[in-house]
Amino acid sequence: MEIDVFCHIIPPKFVEAVERLTPELGPPIRSHIGEVPTLLDWEQRFRIMDQYPGYVQILTVALFHHVAYRKEGVELARIANDEMAELVFRYPDRFVAGIACLPMNNMDDTLAEVDRAVNDLKLRGVEVWAQRNEKPLDYPEFMPLYEKMSRYNLPILIHPIRGPAVADYSCEKESKYRIFSIFGWPYDTTVAMTRLVFSGVLEKIPNLKLVTHHCGGMVPFFADRIISHCNYNEMRRLNEKHNQGLSKHPIEYFRMFYNDTALNGGALSLMCGYDFFGADRLLFATDLPYDAQIGDSSICKTIEAIEQMSIPDLDKKKIFEENARNLFRLPI
Repeated sequence: MEIDVFCHIIPPKFVEAVERLTPELGPPIRSHIGEVPTLLDWEQRFRIMDQYPGYVQILTVALFHHVAYRKEGVELARIANDEMAELVFRYPDRFVAGIACLPMNNMDDTLAEVDRAVNDLKLRGVEVWAQRNEKPLDYPEFMPLYEKMSRYNLPILIHPIRGPAVADYSCEKESKYRIFSIFGWPYDTTVAMTRLVFSGVLEKIPNLKLVTHHCGGMVPFFADRIISHCNYNEMRRLNEKHNQGLSKHPIEYFRMFYNDTALNGGALSLMCGYDFFGADRLLFATDLPYDAQIGDSSICKTIEAIEQMSIPDLDKKKIFEENARNLFRLPI
């Protein structure tokens, strides 16, 4: 079995609710669905999935960041989560779990929806964005969410959020050539991880389970650079004390993240992630349906890349399914 842990959908009732509650957001979301129809067209999605026997998905809702910080976010999260739970119940041989959307403008509402999603809807984790309304994830206001998810022993999936309005140069007003997505998203993930490490969140809550998109962003490739810049002599020379309050070297906290394989292929890139994080911290994911073929090529290329990795078959089995079963506590 291949358990795809980071797949995106846009449930139809959620779309209708967005159009009703936030009508200005309806047209761009409809336009996005038109470009990527398998976000909503289940039959087309199933035809793609049927090409890969044993392939199943864990669902997340795309574009929820547009409404997560609005007053309507509470109602829209409930609608999206209800519909996602319904899909998992209706198609258990396709969708083995759902990941909850969260309203993020009020922590009390956030925590209430976590309880409802986990206890009533049986969703198997939550998704947050690499920044909350331009606030980093290590702000104290997030600690109640981290503490609650650690008690539930379920993961938090971190998704990058940078958009084209974030320019790459101060003299420009927007990012050109989709740099914000190609490189900005892995950078967004890396920054979020780094803030969580150095702020001591993982020191305070060591059993917190965090899953990064795109295989840990820049961290595996730059691991030795991280070590060099974090060693004692370097910090003393710079007169900085970023690792105060940490009981071990910062690089060891980076190794505590779980990470998906959504790189659209790339066996060598995945080997870099494997060498840094280890087999127990990698999970098969494709980022479906975001590729040139609305989902098909990402599955094929990711499976091929994992199969091409120079690692034991038992480790491939961990990446394809066992780690997901354990992390999301799946009943399959």
